Amino acid sequence: MIYPLIRPLVFALDAETAHRAALDALQAAHAFGLASCCSKHPVANPRTTMGLTFPNPVGLAAGLDKNGEFIDALAALGFGFFEIGTVTPRPQPGNPRPRLFRLPEARAIINRMGFNNGGVDALIENVKRSKYRGNHRQPGILGINIGKNADTPLERAADDYLTCLRKVYTHADYVAANISSPNTKNLRQLQGESELDALLAQLKAEQENLAELHGKYVPLALKIAPDLDREQIRQIAALLVRHRIDGVIATNTTLSRDGVEHLPRHVEAGGLSGAPVRGRSTAVIHELAAVLDGALPIIGVGGILNGADAVEKIQAGASLVQIYSGLIYRGPELVAECIAAIGANETRNRASPG
Repeated sequence: MIYPLIRPLVFALDAETAHRAALDALQAAHAFGLASCCSKHPVANPRTTMGLTFPNPVGLAAGLDKNGEFIDALAALGFGFFEIGTVTPRPQPGNPRPRLFRLPEARAIINRMGFNNGGVDALIENVKRSKYRGNHRQPGILGINIGKNADTPLERAADDYLTCLRKVYTHADYVAANISSPNTKNLRQLQGESELDALLAQLKAEQENLAELHGKYVPLALKIAPDLDREQIRQIAALLVRHRIDGVIATNTTLSRDGVEHLPRHVEAGGLSGAPVRGRSTAVIHELAAVLDGALPIIGVGGILNGADAVEKIQAGASLVQIYSGLIYRGPELVAECIAAIGANETRNRASPG
């Protein structure tokens, strides 16, 4: 595989510069028909979730391609689906640099990017230029992750989510509302019971209006934080069911520094992702699954660094999984490894009585 050879060069750059350089290199490889050489060809393992047929259960989490600039190149890596965004109604620069930090000893990343993106209109133009959703030889599911602008008051947050939902609706296979980033001030307050109840009611009503207007139903998912106690998880689950939301993505990055306290970078502000968040994320999935009891599907994300980690999320109750930090540390081979591990686990389960 190519990635283990080039990773030392990538890691020699600062994290944000390396992020862009790696995506530009992948784009160039795709232009010359070489992007598929960067990964193993995944085995097909389709499943239907949220009314959509996913070619395989392994996706790319939001945040890697915020503006949808690299859709076709990323598709060549074998993902069954991926999310672009988080996108906001208006362009915004995000937080000042440096704002992205690797913690290689812990296979972790801290980011405080702050929804830096070119705005929803620019994202839509990039989606229109891509061939991904219309490519019947390489079908896949495209999710668009939406958020609010940093300068929008929290009491007006729903306006931003509704603006984005209206604009991306016909360009997405599903839409994910991100209310759990720790890098936009007070955003996580939207996970509170009264705030979330009001937001979901407005999003669901608009989804139904748009479905009637366009003659197409686009599922709506909610992305939640790992830093929730059992009562908060149960409240959120009840609201998801009450408002007939189509899916839940668990989880975003954590504010905890458990497992990295001994590393100098642990003092950096922002959300921690990668291996240290794995157990916390899986615990939230397990609790959600117990409360939801199949009422809606869970997409598991957080700390997946190998196939066994992906299987752990499925066994906890997830229907699909997403990776991000694992891709940075392991490279594209992680995609096929996770697909194969989930498939092998399902085969074992079918073969086992009971």
